[in-house]
Amino acid sequence: MTDAEVDLFVIGAGSGGTRAARIAVGYGAKVMVAEEFRLGGTCVIRGCIPKKLFVYASRFPDEFEDAEGFGWKIERTSFDWPTLVAGKEKEITRLSGLYGTFMTRAGAEIVESRAVIEDANTVRVLKDDRRIRAKHILIATGGAPVLEPKIPGLEHTITSNEIFDLPVFPQRLLIVGGGYIAVEFASVFVRLGATVTQVLRGENVLRGFDDDLRNNLAVSLRDAGIDLRTGILPTSIEKTNKGLDVHLSDGSCVEADQVLIATGRRPNTENLGLEEAGVKLNAKGAVMVDSHSKTSVENIYAVGDVTDRINLTPVAVREGHAFADTLFGNRPTVVNHINVPSAVFTTPEIGTVGLSEQEARKIFDCVDIYLAHFRPLKANMSGREEKVMMKIVVDGATDQVLGVHILGHDAAEMAQLVAIPVRMGCKKADFDATMALHPTAAEELVTMRTRAARYERSPAERA
Repeated sequence: MTDAEVDLFVIGAGSGGTRAARIAVGYGAKVMVAEEFRLGGTCVIRGCIPKKLFVYASRFPDEFEDAEGFGWKIERTSFDWPTLVAGKEKEITRLSGLYGTFMTRAGAEIVESRAVIEDANTVRVLKDDRRIRAKHILIATGGAPVLEPKIPGLEHTITSNEIFDLPVFPQRLLIVGGGYIAVEFASVFVRLGATVTQVLRGENVLRGFDDDLRNNLAVSLRDAGIDLRTGILPTSIEKTNKGLDVHLSDGSCVEADQVLIATGRRPNTENLGLEEAGVKLNAKGAVMVDSHSKTSVENIYAVGDVTDRINLTPVAVREGHAFADTLFGNRPTVVNHINVPSAVFTTPEIGTVGLSEQEARKIFDCVDIYLAHFRPLKANMSGREEKVMMKIVVDGATDQVLGVHILGHDAAEMAQLVAIPVRMGCKKADFDATMALHPTAAEELVTMRTRAARYERSPAERA
């Protein structure tokens, strides 16, 4: 028996799903949205927003120290973990409520329940066992942390889902992984006062990022006091009266209060009925889609991290909007996944857009590199040992800017703005012709005139 009929049923009320729902309603569609946890998805509840709040908190100790170089006398300070957790919870609750308000005001119906697909046009709401007949179904269930490696004692670990709500601050934290989640939490907790050990399988952090960013960030992490160990993984974890004993592959043992597993995320597609409905998944379990986010089933679509294209909140939002424009607005729209800016909110932070040097050299016959390292003005007064790195990757044949990579204060803000000219295909000459804004760190982007390196393929390599 069918309890309702809708034009669109959205499974997942994160950034992509809610944007798709709101835009579809605006085109006159009858929409129902199911969410089994909290409105807002990973970004709002246990991702971007709480992470950035924790990043803000972690940077105050540096600010307190720097202030003395400018004449301020700072009395003894202390940090209260429960206050930070409570403040974070208040803010994400506010934002989650806004998601619900915006959707209901728009006219979408929200169902607080898990939902599964029974066939190409039927969704079952588990909370009350209703079956909803839908002309179109959108999968927007995001991703979930991966608990790996599979070792004895893994049940004693936590993921990025739990770390925001620990009842007691972990004085000794061991982090497993070298991706952006791992380095961000390492950077945050060492500044909040924890002793942080970070272990990773690879030889460097942030695989896939530009090598100069990776190398300079690794130095900064160690300078901050993080015990960064590469080529090492845990082999077992034992619970003791004093906490956790983490045995490592090099034969050493680290005592910790908490062990954070940050070895990656997987598309959240298990037990949704996708395969039974004929929806094809790839080897990672991600929903396979075409350029319009359509799956292998004619009326089932997917957006966001569940498709494992580019796993960033703004990308999910853009994909959700494009889906609704295409399907309900009669405005076929394809999302451009090229030159998407991204950030890593360590301290110092990373802002990047476009190709890395390594990627560019695989594609182009001639690649020019412009590189700057400098100490920011503030550090000259504060006495802090801090460096900024900026790098511009250029096609040596056409002068087109292929990528820009920044490590330092406000790097993410700069990357968002520089993404505009990079996306438009600007030339290095356009950077050079732009008047500098002084005194800023960003002015270095338009004053780097001396080429640091040129890489040319040999005739044999070009062939």
